[in-house]
Amino acid sequence: IAESSLLGSRFPLEGASDADIGANAQLSYTLSHTEHFALEHQGNNDQSASLALVLTKPLDREAVPVHRLVLTASDGGRPPLTGTVELVIAVLDANDNAPQFNQSVYKVQVLEGSELGSLLITLSATDFDEGINSNIMYLFSRHVTAKLKEMFTIDENGGEIRLRGKLDYEEMDSYEITVEAKDKGSPPLSGHCKVVVEVLDVNDNAPEVWVTSLSVPVPEDAAVGTVVALLSVSDRDSGANGRVRCAVWPAAPFGLVATFAGSKYPELVLKKALDREQQATHRLVLTAKDGGDPPKSGDVPVIVTVLDTNDNAPEFEHSIYRASILENSPSGTLVVQVHATDLDEGPNGEVRYS
Repeated sequence: IAESSLLGSRFPLEGASDADIGANAQLSYTLSHTEHFALEHQGNNDQSASLALVLTKPLDREAVPVHRLVLTASDGGRPPLTGTVELVIAVLDANDNAPQFNQSVYKVQVLEGSELGSLLITLSATDFDEGINSNIMYLFSRHVTAKLKEMFTIDENGGEIRLRGKLDYEEMDSYEITVEAKDKGSPPLSGHCKVVVEVLDVNDNAPEVWVTSLSVPVPEDAAVGTVVALLSVSDRDSGANGRVRCAVWPAAPFGLVATFAGSKYPELVLKKALDREQQATHRLVLTAKDGGDPPKSGDVPVIVTVLDTNDNAPEFEHSIYRASILENSPSGTLVVQVHATDLDEGPNGEVRYS
């Protein structure tokens, strides 16, 4: 009997026979206790009467796949004689159970840059029906975009979700995939779940550093703490992989300070007084290094020129020049030639004599 049979459905039974005649052959029937069936007996209690089982409660194969009943026939003799037969009722499956996942949401973590074809998760759904009604296919739901299908594949029979495209944490850090488990019954029934793929960052990006503002040349009398350049630092990675520390080489006479803790906009400042006469041009390298393992770094060169100030007095070659001249020498006669130099440059280094 199909478990989808409607209440009130009748199932004819073969009645008993009795070789006696008259009252001794008049038969009555009883059925052992059951909630699902009732006995219907129509006629004059003779051997030609109609006998049937009537369904009184819906059947559920998944709860009780087989019903075993005892049908008893009694004659009208005194004392009555009885005969029994066992009714074995197999409940035929109907596709009344949809496949079910044991979780509504599955979470998977995978490193960016993982090898194509990597297994992410194996899904499994159960269906309490039997036969073809319990055969399950695994599919991406209709709402899954073409982009997701370019990134992931699903095995129709095994429920394995594998990586198809290249994962890049900096482009997308998570994906949500809706999966459908569909049985092969008629009509088919479906169950659904969601798979959340979390992409884990790896240190695959080097830090970048830019000079956003450069104030050069720097006067050599600039005060300690003068801001020479404003920097911008970034790293597309996250966590420790994206935490960047900056340094300047050579360190003196410049240094780096952060406007506030963790700032991505450090400043290049003067840490020590400048002297153009000792070094007129400073060639620096600004380096940014992340906290990955192993770390990655990036750098940018900076050239700082020093602007001269008039901080050097002219100096003669000799502190005393001695010369002699004949008396009565005519006006304009060369007595002595002196020479002075000035370490400054431009107008600051031009020397006049008086």
